[in-house]
Amino acid sequence: MKAVICRKFGTADKLTLADVKMPKPSDKEILIKVMATTVTAGDCEIRSLRLGTAFNFMVRVFSKFSTLILGMELSGEVIAVGNKVTMFNVGDKVMAAPGFKANAQFICLSENAPVVLKPSNMNAQEAAAISVGGTNALHFLRKATIKPNEKILIYGASGSIGTAAIQLAKYYGAHVTAVCSTANLKLVQSLGADKTIDYTKENYAEQGQEYDVIFDTLGKSLFKTNTKLLSENGRYLLAAPKFKEIIKGFYLSKTSSKKVFTAFANHDAEKLAFLKNLVEAKQFTAVIDRIYPLEEITAAHLYVEKGHKKGNVVITVKH
Repeated sequence: MKAVICRKFGTADKLTLADVKMPKPSDKEILIKVMATTVTAGDCEIRSLRLGTAFNFMVRVFSKFSTLILGMELSGEVIAVGNKVTMFNVGDKVMAAPGFKANAQFICLSENAPVVLKPSNMNAQEAAAISVGGTNALHFLRKATIKPNEKILIYGASGSIGTAAIQLAKYYGAHVTAVCSTANLKLVQSLGADKTIDYTKENYAEQGQEYDVIFDTLGKSLFKTNTKLLSENGRYLLAAPKFKEIIKGFYLSKTSSKKVFTAFANHDAEKLAFLKNLVEAKQFTAVIDRIYPLEEITAAHLYVEKGHKKGNVVITVKH
């Protein structure tokens, strides 16, 4: 089968579309024929080893013992099941967030992995584009226990996590202020943002507004600035924290009524099922910027690496 492998770490041209051994499902695994997958900012960080010292070391060790196939999320069709599988059947259309190995024609996953039936009202490309951004946003908003009428500011509102966070925050009844560039104002408004701030023209920190929740989806805003804008029991959510911000967040959470959440999201089947139900209830949708074929994976990485994508970049997989 064809798969995108990372033989060397570095720039996007280090990626190779190669023939690798076809996986076979064990007793409790399902074999999925991948129809669509994505390139995320996380894929680019893994490929270029921009994860921080500890995570870089773990990725290097993993790559020494196994072929490193990138790709964090997918949608596809179950074409074989292990003899002890009870949750899926051949022919099921599914979406999944395995974390690795999704940029390939086929993948084996445990039936207990983050995999669920895909929403009935989404095609394969749309279903591939909601797992990682959606579960990350859901993870943090649940940590914040966001409530109706609370004010939330979402920094980086037009990315994969940001576009999901807007929709989920509105589902929970919050008042959403979305921070993004001029080109993305209409997009975030269409997703439900109550107020938009164009960071190229105005500084959200200078508007005298207090927020119950601030969600930095990119890790590019200032810790001190954001925590000052929080209400008395405000919560600060950091999807891409630096080590020093983790330490600062721990200290602030212990010494004040404000809380900082920096833990990485757990992509599990329950969160995927929650998103699936919202999609089928027409309360959540996929945001797709561009679609590339698997053969153009390098071009997709180069585009994502620029840091200006709207929502998700999807990869179609031919068979």
